[in-house]
Amino acid sequence: MKLDVSKPLLDLNDRCARQVRALLDGHGVFVLDLMASPGAGKTSTILATIAHLRERFRIAVIEGDIASDVDSVRIKEQGIPAVQINTGGACHLESQMIRRALDVLDLDALDLVIIENVGNLVCPTDFYLGEDAKVMILSVPEGHDKPLKYPGIFQVSSAVILNKIDTLPVFDFDEQAFREGVEQLNPGVPVFALSATGGQGVEEWAEWLAERVAKGVAERASKEAAGASVPTSVQREGVSDR
Repeated sequence: MKLDVSKPLLDLNDRCARQVRALLDGHGVFVLDLMASPGAGKTSTILATIAHLRERFRIAVIEGDIASDVDSVRIKEQGIPAVQINTGGACHLESQMIRRALDVLDLDALDLVIIENVGNLVCPTDFYLGEDAKVMILSVPEGHDKPLKYPGIFQVSSAVILNKIDTLPVFDFDEQAFREGVEQLNPGVPVFALSATGGQGVEEWAEWLAERVAKGVAERASKEAAGASVPTSVQREGVSDR
């Protein structure tokens, strides 16, 4: 007999994630779960995305780290609301953490929440957070073979970002092999090659995201015009902004 000890944990996470989803749907907020390994450029990509979209959408960020608030401080310095979650050793975020973090944010004043998950290419793939889309970032220095080694994260992603393309001349990175590997795992998934710090390719990625956020904004406007209200069945818990 084989016992799957992870199932009760995942079932509990999924139940809470559905509550998170209902809450977000009620407010018309689009949520992006951004995944990558440490050093791939998650925070830099978030900052570049904010720079392109902040004039059109109201944005907040939930930062997930094992320790420290370095990244959330960088976000706040740009005038963007940010909530820091420190997992204390856990290699991923869970929906209960997100539900509590959302209590700090004024969802009526937001269109987009970006979650920066803990740096890891394995664990975040299994945990639904109530997000609209998961997107993963791979940086050129990590190597083009990562789709072969970590297929799960590529399979669950709605889009893939290839970051730090300005370093292609320095590293032995076969972009064609990388794209072919991604396509085999997730046919048709868009791959955005960019340099978050240099700006190259960021606009294409940001517009892909903007198109999806705009749908949520339009749906919320339609509900408000019809006099719809946020479901009261979703009860929220308090949490301190770190």
